Amino acid sequence: MIKIGITGSIASGKTTASQILSYKRGPLLSADTVVNSLYKKISLQKLIKRKFNIKQHNLKKTLKEIILRDNKQVKILEKMIHPLVRKEMKKFSTNNQRKKLVFYEIPLLIENNLMKHFDIIIFIKAKRKIRLNRFLDKGGEKKMFNLLNKRQFSDIKKTKFSDHIVVNEKNLNILKKNLSVIIRKYV
Repeated sequence: MIKIGITGSIASGKTTASQILSYKRGPLLSADTVVNSLYKKISLQKLIKRKFNIKQHNLKKTLKEIILRDNKQVKILEKMIHPLVRKEMKKFSTNNQRKKLVFYEIPLLIENNLMKHFDIIIFIKAKRKIRLNRFLDKGGEKKMFNLLNKRQFSDIKKTKFSDHIVVNEKNLNILKKNLSVIIRKYV
């Protein structure tokens, strides 16, 4: 099994790249999808509500407001969520150990020092302005983009830990072409 980690800064195109790379080649675990499913678990909801003293019904919206008011709160939330995501990653790896290629889309792969868990790391890169526009186009807020972007390492630092760097600043066809050059080395 070859474990391929796909990472990149916020709104760089990680999800699109991960779907292109894994399509008909192997299973894909998305950390964001895992987090979304974790938020649906009543036990985690209760824990978060207790930890952050949340009374309102809309948990994610209230958490977002809390984090925007005090960005130190995001670290507390990450300490609760990240171990659960890692547990799902291990389970996913075990369930797919007979596959030739296994893909993992992990936004904070390098920031959380997870490099040793992967055979190949692909870094999806785009200029800040392009990423901000993508984030805003999907309904995000500039303040949240800035907060999340600050929590991520610079492109230069991420490049040092990556086996492949894919610049995603043009169109989908160029992205597909660049990714196909990389994945052909492993199939």
